[in-house]
Amino acid sequence: MRTHAQAVVIGGGVIGCSILYHLTKLGWKDVVLLERDELTSGSTWHAAANIHGLHDSTNISRIQHYTMGLYKELEQETGQGCGVFQPGSLYLAQTEAREHQLRLQAAKAKLYDMNFFEVNRTEAERLHPLVDFDGIRCIMWEPEGGNVDPSGVTNAYAAGARANGAEIIRFCPVTGTEQKADGTWIVRTEKGDISTPWVVNAAGLWGREVAAMAGVTLPLQPTEHQYFVTETIAEIDAMDRRLPSVADRDGEYYLRQEGKGLLVGAYEKDYRFWAEDGTPHGFGHELFADDLERIEDNMMRAIDRVPVVGTAGIKRVINGPMIWSPDSNVLFGPVPELTGYFCCNGIIPGFSQSGGMGLLAAQWIIEGETKYDMFPWDMARFGTWASKAFTKARVGDQYANRFKIHFPNEERSAGRPVRTRPAYDMQRKMGAVMGLNYGWEHPLWFSDAPGTQDTDGFTRQNWWGPVGDECRMLRKTGGIIDISNFAKYVCKGPGAEDWLNAVFANRMPRLVGRSCLTPLISKRGGIAGDFTVTRLGEDEFWIIGSGMAERYHQRFFKQVPLPKGTSFESQTEAMCGFNVAGPDARAMLQRMTNTSLANEDFPFMRSARITLAGIEVLALRVSFTGDLGWELHCDEKDQLQLYAALIEAGRNMGIGPVGSRALMSLRVEKGYGSWSREYSPEYWPQEVGLDRLIKMDKDFLNKDAVAKVLTQPGRESLVILQLDEADAVASNADATGGEPVFAGNKGVGRVTSGAYGYSVGMSLALAYVKDVGPGDRVDVMVLGRPHKAIILGAPPFDADGKRLRS
Repeated sequence: MRTHAQAVVIGGGVIGCSILYHLTKLGWKDVVLLERDELTSGSTWHAAANIHGLHDSTNISRIQHYTMGLYKELEQETGQGCGVFQPGSLYLAQTEAREHQLRLQAAKAKLYDMNFFEVNRTEAERLHPLVDFDGIRCIMWEPEGGNVDPSGVTNAYAAGARANGAEIIRFCPVTGTEQKADGTWIVRTEKGDISTPWVVNAAGLWGREVAAMAGVTLPLQPTEHQYFVTETIAEIDAMDRRLPSVADRDGEYYLRQEGKGLLVGAYEKDYRFWAEDGTPHGFGHELFADDLERIEDNMMRAIDRVPVVGTAGIKRVINGPMIWSPDSNVLFGPVPELTGYFCCNGIIPGFSQSGGMGLLAAQWIIEGETKYDMFPWDMARFGTWASKAFTKARVGDQYANRFKIHFPNEERSAGRPVRTRPAYDMQRKMGAVMGLNYGWEHPLWFSDAPGTQDTDGFTRQNWWGPVGDECRMLRKTGGIIDISNFAKYVCKGPGAEDWLNAVFANRMPRLVGRSCLTPLISKRGGIAGDFTVTRLGEDEFWIIGSGMAERYHQRFFKQVPLPKGTSFESQTEAMCGFNVAGPDARAMLQRMTNTSLANEDFPFMRSARITLAGIEVLALRVSFTGDLGWELHCDEKDQLQLYAALIEAGRNMGIGPVGSRALMSLRVEKGYGSWSREYSPEYWPQEVGLDRLIKMDKDFLNKDAVAKVLTQPGRESLVILQLDEADAVASNADATGGEPVFAGNKGVGRVTSGAYGYSVGMSLALAYVKDVGPGDRVDVMVLGRPHKAIILGAPPFDADGKRLRS
């Protein structure tokens, strides 16, 4: 056994073997995989192993298509069969919402040249004559859908890795992982220790236990999961071809051919947690007792759709464990608080994603960043606030609603609230409908009836009208927005200015009270974040960034050592904030302070510590609404008092509370980008209009990478689109993000954000496009159907910034 390796992968399931294989494909040959038992032990061996390409997330669709195409290449490369069956998959829509989802996926497939399209009932019946298509509104066809052999795939990855120089050691449990002073690791086993700069936790059901060895707590919870395989069915036995799988997600089951019978699986409401206090060390290829009564309702829906299921005998039942994260996506990426520790845990559709997941993991470890922005998978999306209770509640909700559509703007209530601010109860009593942002509860919109909840769908929902009222109020008089969930930091000390200049691409403000906007540059030269930095004193700065990305951004901040005597600390928990914006914002706030807020005394992008209603606040003359406004930051203990004072001061002026849904509309009217939508490591600064904020006459993080991309023309441009009002009214829908954009029959881009612009009377979208520009007419595939749109030359609200600077 080797004593040193470039990386040590812990876990010999399909994901661990894929990561090992892809590390060798990208050039690392001195890599080792440690498996406590036999390869495929745990969850891999009993997986149904279905494969499909389409996903609501475009980047996940991309890696799933990569995975589907890889399996046959693996067979040719290694000589190890993967048991690949690709008879196709039929996707059925019983509801209008499912039809919207499938049509949108078909539009994305056309944009990205993926094979997924609608077929009529006659063709569907030819493809699968055992299905009763009565009541089906829409049928989509994926010709490459199917399934693979779990053992075959895992062993093919292993064979390919071994052939490329990797070592795989079975029956070798890891007993400890210890980090040395230089940041490298010692992985301890009963067979000896291995020194390595990278530990990769792909331990599947034991992911929690392996992480705990390094002092890491992962929000994971296993459940039981059942499927059954029928005896031979005469109609299938008589066929000369394999039947396609059936994705009837409204029926909450999955179904495909297995041998000469059918495999039927379900995600039932009456779920069962397993191993809540830790996965047993000796567990391997065991199964749980059959409990088909729990999936009876799902089985009956499968029988209604495919009647032969009801007459076939059951050959075997598989009831085995799966391990879930709180949102059913993988916990992926380096642990931000550690050096050289990579997680890949909590994978559910492993055989649809194994290849892409292994490739992206290898890219991140070797190259420092993945090709695609995979924040929906990034383990940094959860923090220590994701407690065991929260994880169990969310996993239960995810399991029971596995096939429920994730609608735009959807907020699920399971496990909440987790993190609240002092103003939470007051906001709820005022009718706030709350959302979740990195664990924090924050107002989405305000209802006249406290206790109101969101409705969900692809079309305009119950909040559409009230949000419009909030937007029009703010543009007419003013609004009060809780921005406490923004990430907030303080950097101070003699090296603060130099350190911030070394981290961020823009030059830090030199005068006290001045602010600047600055990008954070990613490893490949894209936009890793956007921040507002304010100089509070000679050696003190206030930094504001995306709240949901606070843990994600730790990885970048850690790459630049802090100078001696200089500190950089998060103030997100300790400080709260409000944005008061609108044409009457100055008049309202001036009544509450003796500090002059006149434009000549407190101009745009300036700051000051002031007393407001008797409370000490840091006031910044900025506003994400694009309107006249101030951000007001206070100690958390003062939040409720400040909020009450602001609400009272605004009451007689027609100024009231405004939620984040309205903020989305207001910033789209102004054409402002948002992190994880318009700003991402995938996008170059010149494509999003942030290149003007990059100062190439100083050194900063990843300067060489951005210097390279800035020499090239942008691949696409961020634009604002006005959608045809008649189309929006007819469909009762606006763009929300992800919709393809076509010019004629040519795909030219996709929407990143969409909202109705209530104060300008337009259905709007921000989109990245190529080969088209201002004045050109395009089609935006809202609900998967073309909606006419025109590319605007400027934002429809205050394009010259007069309101903002007045």
